[in-house]
Amino acid sequence: MANGSFFPVYSLAMPPVTRPALHRLLCRIALLVLAPAAAIPLPAQSANFVPASPSTVAWGYYSGQAKPVLTIHSGETVTLQTLSTCGSPERMIAEGVPASQIPPYTAPIYEQVKDRGPGGHILTGPVAVAEAEPGDVLEIQILKVQLDADFACNGFGLGRGFLPMEFPYSRSRIIPLDRKAMIAHFAPGIDIPLHPFFGSMGVAPAGGKIDSAPPFAHAGNLDNKELVAGTTLFIPVAAKGALFEAGDGHAGQGNGEVDITALETYLTGTFRLVVHKDQHLLWPRAETPTHYISMGFSKDLHEATEHAVREMIDFLVSTRHLSRDEAYMLTSVAGDVDITQLVDGNVGVHVMMPKAIFTGK
Repeated sequence: MANGSFFPVYSLAMPPVTRPALHRLLCRIALLVLAPAAAIPLPAQSANFVPASPSTVAWGYYSGQAKPVLTIHSGETVTLQTLSTCGSPERMIAEGVPASQIPPYTAPIYEQVKDRGPGGHILTGPVAVAEAEPGDVLEIQILKVQLDADFACNGFGLGRGFLPMEFPYSRSRIIPLDRKAMIAHFAPGIDIPLHPFFGSMGVAPAGGKIDSAPPFAHAGNLDNKELVAGTTLFIPVAAKGALFEAGDGHAGQGNGEVDITALETYLTGTFRLVVHKDQHLLWPRAETPTHYISMGFSKDLHEATEHAVREMIDFLVSTRHLSRDEAYMLTSVAGDVDITQLVDGNVGVHVMMPKAIFTGK
C-alpha cells in the first residue's frame, strides 16, 4: 500500500491458511481443461486462482445472498480470470475476430449460464474474505492486470451512450491490440496507448441482487481509468465476507466513456484483499502512487460532483488535519474534479488530489 494511505497500517492477526486438497486439484484440472490450444498464455497461478467458468461467474449482478466461489483470509491474494463484454463467440466471429483469438472459456459460459441480469457484465466471483463484516472497509490492492486477448471491441447502441439522439442506431468495431508494444491500432494513423484496468470491481450490497451497471457505494462499475496495476481501491463493506467481484476488462478508456464502452477486452487480475475493521466509508475511495482519489455517484451530475468534493474535504480534514474551510480551499486550488463516466445510469465523478503537495511530515 502506498505511503500516506487513506487508512493507517494495521497488523491484522492472520489465521493459518489451509486449502482443501480437493480445491487445489479442481483448480489444476480447470487450468488444464480450459487452457487454449496455442495462443493465449495464462499467468502462473496459486491455489487462489479462479478461472472464468460457468460456475465462477455472476452475470450482470452483485448480490449479498450469492454463494462465494472461494473464501480467503485478509491479506491473501486472489487471481481472477475475466471475460470481455464483446459478446458471444458467434458475435465476435461475425464482427471479424478470428476464432483462434477468442479465449476458449467464453463459449461454455454463454452456453451454460442461465441466471443472467439485470445487468450485462460477466463478473468473476464472488470471493469472500473471512474477516469482513458490515461496517468494515475492504482494501483492494491491484497487483497485476494482464491482457488476455489480441483485440478489443467498442460500440454504441440505439438509445444508449451520452448522445443517443445524435446517434440513433448501433455500431461496433473490433480494434486490434499489440500486447508487446501496448498499443491499440484504432485506425490507420491512430494508435492508442494501453492502460488496462477493470471497469468493474465491487462488493455485495446488504440485500439481494442489484444491477451490475450503475456504480454506487458498493463500487461496481466504476469505469475509473486510474485504477490500473499498482493502485488501491477502498470500498465500504455491507455484507458478511464482502463478496468481491471483478470484470468488465478495459485495455484503455477516456474519461466520460461517452459512447458507453471503452476498449473492452479480456483481462486477468491479481488482487490482495485486506480488511480494515470499523473504518467507515460512505463512498469508495482510491489511491495511486501519485494521487488520492475521492468518488461520488448519482443519476444527477451535479449531485455526484457534490458527493466527490465532500468526500475529498472529509479526507483532508480527517487525515491532513485541515479545517473544513482549508480543505475546501485546497480542493479548489490543487484538486482536479474529473468526470469518470456519463453513461452507466449513475454518473461518476472523482477528485484527484496530488500527493506531492504534502511536503511536511
